[in-house]
Amino acid sequence: MRVAEVARFGGPEVLRIQKAPDPIAGRGEVVIEVVAADVLWVETMIRRGGGGEYFDVTPPYVPGNGVSGRVRSVGDGVDREWIGRAVVAHTGERGAYAEQVAVPVEKLAAVPDGLGLPEAAALLHDGITALTLFECNEIGTGDVVLVVGASGGLGIMSVQLGRARAARVVAVGRDERKLTRIRELGADAVIDSEAPDWVEQARRALDAEGATVILDNVGGSVGESAFSLVAPGGRFSAHGTPSGQFAQIDAGEAERLGVTVRGIQDVQLSDGDIKRLRKEALAEAGSGRLTPVIGQTFPLSRAADAHAAIEARTVFGKTLLLT
Repeated sequence: MRVAEVARFGGPEVLRIQKAPDPIAGRGEVVIEVVAADVLWVETMIRRGGGGEYFDVTPPYVPGNGVSGRVRSVGDGVDREWIGRAVVAHTGERGAYAEQVAVPVEKLAAVPDGLGLPEAAALLHDGITALTLFECNEIGTGDVVLVVGASGGLGIMSVQLGRARAARVVAVGRDERKLTRIRELGADAVIDSEAPDWVEQARRALDAEGATVILDNVGGSVGESAFSLVAPGGRFSAHGTPSGQFAQIDAGEAERLGVTVRGIQDVQLSDGDIKRLRKEALAEAGSGRLTPVIGQTFPLSRAADAHAAIEARTVFGKTLLLT
């Protein structure tokens, strides 16, 4: 089979297609014929060697941790009725950029009828993370939510969940083409983060006291500027790093305002949580309450191009590799 392998840390060009042995299902495992693999911004950061203390990765390695496809074979102890079924699965920290993957059967979830395999793959990270953010920040019908970085897969799902569960949603993004598409998602207001007065525009779009919840998918100076828009007693989630770093929030100012600040550590999930939230994300999509927006797909052979597009910020919504 073919895999997309990072031979050394560096630019997108270090992603090369290699031959690898077909996986064999061990006891308690299945082999999945991959249809789609999820591609995440954080995988581009790790490929560049920027994983630091959070990701202990040494090349060569195969990136990716989520796939959809059909079960090709099963190992001892696994019900043969899984064979041929449409499934999604997490592969662990890596290994998903491949034509086939072997995973423990407990990592599988069946894809509901009517939901496509690419769409199911698009839920594996963004759907679960969005649900986690809404759960840990206790977002409900009375909340006013500001979504910073609303044009990525996670941002889009945050806007969708906000529309369904919160009183008001204000979306912040960049690039007029992307902003137009965000407006189509039904946000109450859409703000261009490249406008010099974007913070004031967002302030006017929010309720008088500001946002009760801010979901920062970007980090850096944009996330830090957004902190000024949080209402006293509100919640600020500083989990995003596409800017290159998490937003650095003044702990003393947060305490003065009574604002609860959460970070990336608050969206680290146990296997049990992942299984529960994966099932919920698939159910939400199956019912039409969550609609993954797949903005671009690349064949496995062009994994380097997928990474380059994400780093150039030309993508909208979810990026997938198709085998």
